[in-house]
Parts: sequence; structure tokens; C-alpha cells
Amino acid sequence: MMSLLQLPSHPKYFLAFPILTLVVFLIMAYTNIQTQSSINSYSPSQLPPQTKEDLIVLLWTWPFGDPFPLNKCPKPFDEPRCFFTANQSWYPRAHAVIFHHRDVCNSKSQLPQIPRPEGQYWVWFNMESPSHTPNMNYMDNLMNLTMTYRSDSDIFTPYGWIEKKKEAQNFTIPEKSKLVAWTVSNWNPNSKRVQYYNQLKDHIQIDVYGRQHMRLSMEDLISVISKYKFYLAFENSIHRDYFTEKLWHNALDSGTVPIVLGPPKENYEKFLPPNSFIHVDDFPSAKDLANYLLELDKDPIKYEQYFKWRSELKPVGQTSWETQYCKACIGLHNAPSYRTIPSLSKWYT
Repeated sequence: MMSLLQLPSHPKYFLAFPILTLVVFLIMAYTNIQTQSSINSYSPSQLPPQTKEDLIVLLWTWPFGDPFPLNKCPKPFDEPRCFFTANQSWYPRAHAVIFHHRDVCNSKSQLPQIPRPEGQYWVWFNMESPSHTPNMNYMDNLMNLTMTYRSDSDIFTPYGWIEKKKEAQNFTIPEKSKLVAWTVSNWNPNSKRVQYYNQLKDHIQIDVYGRQHMRLSMEDLISVISKYKFYLAFENSIHRDYFTEKLWHNALDSGTVPIVLGPPKENYEKFLPPNSFIHVDDFPSAKDLANYLLELDKDPIKYEQYFKWRSELKPVGQTSWETQYCKACIGLHNAPSYRTIPSLSKWYT
């Protein structure tokens, strides 16, 4: 048989050479298409090294379009194992798919449009309060597991939490030179928190940072807030278990005493130690609260009681997408028997 590398010198073969070149090109192109087809057909050889305990978890979208490193779960969230991917072509092989609500809530067309593989879990992930969660009815009879800040979620992903220290340590209260601070980006004059602030500011000095007030970058937030004795951790809506980075990061991470406005005091007490916060509901009026804060300002010993818990406990107030999704892996390994949630809105509100 004649090799392509051994073409004879007869003129008729020079005429045939362009045709042979075209044939070779077409064969190579077809081979490449077949290779890509093989990759997209989810051959087991394309999967990462796994054990029988591993689960494949698909992020249907990056949350708010923000990518982050996958498959790098920090301790203690690195066991059991999952393989995470954001490549939607893995959908047919995924054991579970996590849907971040705000990225798929505008239309059902943002959800998968091909049949779901048998036994695949669909996980509803949402960190917004019910007041800011539109179109939950789109998810009716579709989701199998909930993943939210609510403690009764299948996968509990709070904005922060309290951890016990390995050993008791003295906590040094940051040096204080100012009284009350508040950072707010969404200024709604009709909201409960703005109305309460308007009452409170008549009786005590409050420095306000945010979009319509004094500028404060995220890089400087902790260093600036730490100089204040109190911080207004006022939530934008009132719902069970809904206390956000305003409490966990802005207030507790900065080493100040949070003044909280949100769900009832009993709800906070399930997650926070005694004498770690001040709830506005404990005072008949904003004036009474202001008088109490001024009293604490003049009594260092009484003020320092709000930090006593920090000798044995510490707040974790700055979480990451990586940590939240790694918690999903643990939750999926311990998932309840397969069921479908008829109405998310009935459960969530």
C-alpha cells in the first residue's frame, strides 16, 4: 500500500495531492469532533479519582456570578468528600444540583430543561430573607432539600456562629474612643430600622456610614467599627433566625457590643451567649435604650461584662461561599430519604 510519505513523482499524483490533503483534514476534524463528543458523553474515564463515598455536586450557577475555588474544603468541613463542579454538562452524572435562588428565580427557563436523572437531589440555596425572595412558587414540587440560614433547613448555612476555644484565653477589648456606629447601604425611610434610628439619634450620638452617609470601605470596616463601644446590628427585615453579617461580622468580629433589631430576643439567645448583645425590645422606648447605653459608657466594669463570654468562646463572623458549599456536602451525605417539597413559600415564610 502506498504511504502518504512516499508519493511518486508522476504528474498525476501532484494533481491528486490537494484532494488527499483535504481528505486528511476532514479525517482529523472528524476525529476531533468524536473526541469532544466522547468528553461530553460523560465517559467514566473523564471523572476525577473518586471513592464510593464521593458525591458529584453541580453548582448550577456561581452565586451572584462570583466564582471561587472548588474542591478545597477547609477543616472541619472537608469530610466526607464531594466532587464539586460548575460545568452544567455534568448534569446527567451529578448526584445533586445546588440552585442559588437569586440566580434562577426570574424564570423557570433558568432551571434545567432536560429530564432529571433518577434519584438526583435538587437543593434550594437561599440566604435572603422571605421579604427579599421573589418567585418561590417557581420551585414548587421541584426541590428536594433546603439550604438556608434557617436552623430547620436540611442544610444549615448561617451567616455566622459561635465556637468554643481550645483553651480559655483572656480577651483584650479593642481600645474605644467613640460611642455608637451604624453602617447601612439600603436606606429605606419607611423601614423599621430607619424609623427606630430616627428616634434613637435624638438621645445619643450615632455615626452612620454607608451609601448616603460617611464613606467606609470594606477593608477599613473592622478597624473603624472596633473603635466604637456599640454597633447597631439592625436587620432589613424581621424573620426567624435571620441575623446576618451585620451581627456576626460587623459587630462581633470588630469587638464591639451589638445592639440588635430583628427577631425576638429568645431567637438570638439560641445562638448567642448571655450578655453578648443588647436587644431593642428590652426597652420601652428608644430614649430608654439611649439612657442605658450612656450608663454603660460611664461604667467600664458594667460595660466589660458584655465581653466576659469571649474568654472561652469566639465568633465566626466571616464565612465564604466555599464553606457554605462544603456544608452542603456534609448535608448531602446525611440527607433524609428522597422527597419533594410541595411549597417552599409555605415553609419559608
